[in-house]
Amino acid sequence: MNLDSSRDRALGRGVFALIPQADSVTATDRAEAALAALRTVPVHVGVLQAAVVLLEEAERMDQDAARAATTATTVGLLKAAIAQAADDS
Repeated sequence: MNLDSSRDRALGRGVFALIPQADSVTATDRAEAALAALRTVPVHVGVLQAAVVLLEEAERMDQDAARAATTATTVGLLKAAIAQAADDS
């Protein structure tokens, strides 16, 4: 067994435990918890760019201030990751 993959699985289970899972928990609550448990993984820049486009549209349409704020935070983090990837190239 690869030590890195078992460590990653254990880390994933630990992060999953930090993210609220109850039916009464909103997607915004789960997203906020997930953002608090960030870790670095390789992702294609195109995936990040697509997520930014979709989230910016959702933020413009959103009537819920907390959800819009979480979306804006996520978009900011994604844009920072995209900029870092461009700098690293």
